[in-house]
Amino acid sequence: MKIFTGAQIHELDKYTIEHEPIKSIDLMERAAKALTQAITDVWSSQTPIVVFAGFGNNGGDALAVARMLLDRGYDVKAYLFNISGHLSEDCATNKKRLEEKYAKAFIEVTQEFEPPQLDAEKLVVDGLFGSGLSRPLAGGFASLVKYINASQAKVVSIDVPSGLMTEDNSANVRANIIRADLTLTLQQLKLSFLFPENQIYIGQVKILDIRLSQEGIDKIQADYTLLSENDIRPRVLPRDPFAHKGKMGNALIIAGSYGMGGASVLATKACLRSGAGKVTAHTPRCNYLTLQISVPEAVIQFDREETTFSEAVDTEDFNALGIGPGLGTSEQTAIAIISQLRRTQCPMVVDADAINVLASHRAWLQQLPKDIILTPHPKEFDRLEGHSTDSYERLRKARDLAMRLQGYVVLKGHHTSICLPNGHVILNTTGNAGMATAGSGDVLTGIITGLLARGYKQEDACVVGMYLHGLAGDIATRELGQESVIASDLIHYLPQAFKRINE
Repeated sequence: MKIFTGAQIHELDKYTIEHEPIKSIDLMERAAKALTQAITDVWSSQTPIVVFAGFGNNGGDALAVARMLLDRGYDVKAYLFNISGHLSEDCATNKKRLEEKYAKAFIEVTQEFEPPQLDAEKLVVDGLFGSGLSRPLAGGFASLVKYINASQAKVVSIDVPSGLMTEDNSANVRANIIRADLTLTLQQLKLSFLFPENQIYIGQVKILDIRLSQEGIDKIQADYTLLSENDIRPRVLPRDPFAHKGKMGNALIIAGSYGMGGASVLATKACLRSGAGKVTAHTPRCNYLTLQISVPEAVIQFDREETTFSEAVDTEDFNALGIGPGLGTSEQTAIAIISQLRRTQCPMVVDADAINVLASHRAWLQQLPKDIILTPHPKEFDRLEGHSTDSYERLRKARDLAMRLQGYVVLKGHHTSICLPNGHVILNTTGNAGMATAGSGDVLTGIITGLLARGYKQEDACVVGMYLHGLAGDIATRELGQESVIASDLIHYLPQAFKRINE
């Protein structure tokens, strides 16, 4: 599913109006019917409703909803804030329709505003500002938002909670954003809905299909895509019935140090579970028994040092390398890591301490090969590229880094995002809070490395690996509950995730 910017949403509306063809006021009526139905599905006519409408098309939607709710016998009071004396054309039309039919239920605010009492029995329909907002709310509108948020009333926002912008809220005034209980968004999710810091504003989200032009959706180029299971299946490589381990790929995992042998175990086992024919784990000697007992299927290759990774190894015989989990960041290890990154010819996944080393030696970023895959979590990324004020800024920086390196940045989180070398961003839809546990990232590194060894191209390995990782977490959570999931459970349920997408 494409995720459009606020400007592109406006472009899609315009395309639908021109090519369906349909009048803009009739398209608004169609949207209002869907909004009204969604509201009446949840709240009965016994619920008193207060509608707040702005002067643009979001306000027009709200006024049309007020009229339709009144038609259904609801007790509604609608407030139109016409402070400047300039309404959008469709908002003005819906003002007239409401005023002519239900004059007693309509109040137009031009100067003074006496706010209605908002108690726990009432429902507020927020139609002040929609997806076209480009700056923080201030003045009277900010005061109204604070008044609504301070009340006990339930709040339904039309399309976007007023005050929240569809992409970049890094400079927003967060006290001046509606905190909705339910957001009825039109046609598609907005990018800002996918960021953790915005969840307190959007509440539950329901997407309403208002039949915007599919041809327009197909034609408009989006920088962001939301992943679905149907996107994954065509990317999955079939397994040759006559395959042997030599044809299924040879992977190398460089991970672990003294006290961090578990990171090597998790990455190595996940790599094997991802279908690689052979996996070699390079690790300090102190992890010998740990790996030999935990992952007997792996080949163990020892570093010359007892407790740390100390020098690069030959990768000529390997099809993929995963490096970083649990390695530590000592100077000797740091030099070994950059040496390894420089000399490796096969596809690479760089994670955890390998990223932390690059963050401490930023000049080394220039030496990274094309098509490299970096898999940072937010704190690791901030060390690498500097502190970000919010998720959108971090995602923008990750996108810029992928283009600059001509590589892939897998930014981990609730909606793990893959930033491609061409600037496109793919956001994941699998995964849950139960995966917020130590070692989850090591498992992802192993999965992607295993897929690379199997012969997946970098983009497909990232996309399929990210989706499978989250899907295994979802299956684990269904079986175990969020509180009890640990990283090794993701490996345990990975076969079920593979079965799901192969079915």
